[in-house]
Amino acid sequence: MIRGLKVTGTWRRAHRQEAGDAPRVIVVGAGFGGLAAVDELDRAGAQVLLIDRNVYSTFQPLLYQVATGGLNPGDVSYPARAFTRTHGARFRLGEVTGVDPARRRVTLADGGHFDYDYLVLATGVSAAYYGVTGAVEHSLGLYTRRDAVDLRDHIMARLERLDIAGPGKSVHFTVVGGGATGVEVAGALAELRSTALDAAFPEVDLASVHIRLVEQADALLLPFEPSLRDYARGQLEARGVEVRLNTAIQEVRSDRVILADGEDLPSEVTVWAAGVSAPAVVAGWQLPQGRGGRILTRPDLRVQGQDRIFALGDIALIEEQPLPQLAQPALQMGRTRPGRSAGSPPASLPSRSSTTTRASWPPSGAGRPWWNCHAGSRSGARWPGWRGWPCTCSRCWATATASPPCLTCPGAT
Repeated sequence: MIRGLKVTGTWRRAHRQEAGDAPRVIVVGAGFGGLAAVDELDRAGAQVLLIDRNVYSTFQPLLYQVATGGLNPGDVSYPARAFTRTHGARFRLGEVTGVDPARRRVTLADGGHFDYDYLVLATGVSAAYYGVTGAVEHSLGLYTRRDAVDLRDHIMARLERLDIAGPGKSVHFTVVGGGATGVEVAGALAELRSTALDAAFPEVDLASVHIRLVEQADALLLPFEPSLRDYARGQLEARGVEVRLNTAIQEVRSDRVILADGEDLPSEVTVWAAGVSAPAVVAGWQLPQGRGGRILTRPDLRVQGQDRIFALGDIALIEEQPLPQLAQPALQMGRTRPGRSAGSPPASLPSRSSTTTRASWPPSGAGRPWWNCHAGSRSGARWPGWRGWPCTCSRCWATATASPPCLTCPGAT
């Protein structure tokens, strides 16, 4: 019993004392940017409260591996409370529904409310369907861990049904969107077909599994260099993925997609990776919004018209300096600005060249690596990428310089 009390005291001492004139900072969102901000704020001595609607943080770059059975859901998540405990912060489970800049207060869906001196919004974004008929009802996104598990179950169920149906039947997977997520998913599906399907379903003809990638623009991976776009497309096509460019989706049904030119394509599983937008609730926060509903910020990440509210990561839109919606820009945003603003003058973001050092590297699903690293993993999948970056432990797929460097590393606890 005494030992139990001692442990309890240890946990309490891990939190920063709520006393003195240390600023109260609320960080909304336990993604890359949010956790990096908590880490920096801890160094600055602030009183930090992290709010997220999930009890865990998700390593989103590997969700496609969960969706195709290469990783378990627990491999890409880390308890949010364990992170805050080691950073002198507090954690509150909840979804922010209201922001009152005048009163410096946030309100949660469960009725809770918290006052702040500084507010850091790092909520992330959600899928954007652009008004395509049936897309919400009949397609599957890939932005959260729940999305990945749901997509995995649909993929495996379709393969099981194909096995039951016997020879002469087929299944069609359509990935909508030729950005990083779409390329990764299409590549992982092709890898699943070529390396694992024969062992798991020996009666299924590999030629009966069809994978297509549909992109409205004239190239894949538009934020990347043209040579890399071409390379990604070539690698996908070499693995049997049908790539359709300059192709718009008009309607999504339960078993097919209808293109803008009227062509009807069978599609038992449709994955929606065509873009993102801010959650609808952001519209009620009395903050300026730009393209896709993202919050407009100044170069120092302060929300336009606000001195005590910051936005970073995918939810932030810096009009003078737009950045890729990837992990490295979010990490650098979190480390660069909010933690230093509790009593320090504004500063601009790192130069574009330093910000895009890793952010502009192509995703891992397009095939072989563009940099020299081995693509091994304990799951057996051979896609390179995050897992090929230098890491400090056998379970880490993030960069050794990230803050935190790893969300699944035992050392992070």
